[in-house]
Amino acid sequence: MSKGKVNQPPLHKVIMVGSGGVGKSALTLQFMYDEFVEDYEPTKADSYRKNVVLDTEVCQIDILDTAGQEDYAAIRDNYFRSGEGFLCVFSITERESYDATEDFREQILRVKNEEEVPFILIGNKCDLEHKRQITKQEAINRANQWNVPYIETSAKTRTNVDKIFYDLLKEINKKKSPETKDVNFKRKACKKKRCFIL
Repeated sequence: MSKGKVNQPPLHKVIMVGSGGVGKSALTLQFMYDEFVEDYEPTKADSYRKNVVLDTEVCQIDILDTAGQEDYAAIRDNYFRSGEGFLCVFSITERESYDATEDFREQILRVKNEEEVPFILIGNKCDLEHKRQITKQEAINRANQWNVPYIETSAKTRTNVDKIFYDLLKEINKKKSPETKDVNFKRKACKKKRCFIL
């Protein structure tokens, strides 16, 4: 006897991107299990899923924690294609990881082939203020240029850890809502026909 299908809560797919060693896994594990893991094996790609309450509605968040290493660039395209929102992480103590965010952003927009993708720029390790190499204002300027939010986090002290995931979920949810879909659909149709929305 088949039971009626249980309604699954809506699923939102979040992808963690950023160079190796910036704390993507530490942020993910802190959000999932409320624990700080300092020594973490470099990730190939790990997937996590849990139920969360977003604006009184239960939904599922699926987090893909990708590898920062360059070896996986080809696989990364596939991950980006499946993602609905992106947390792009750099370490405020490492200039190179900040510079790399530009490449990640470009790659995501190229793969998604969209002008606007739910995306948050994240400066992690804000507990290491004394080692800071990127000023808050510099990062804010870049985020403004991309028209995305900028948030500083610390996986160690749990600063803004929940905030980045919930803020991104709200962006994804907004993009999936029927009204937004309708406008985006019209925009895409208009692009093909070269017409204008009044």
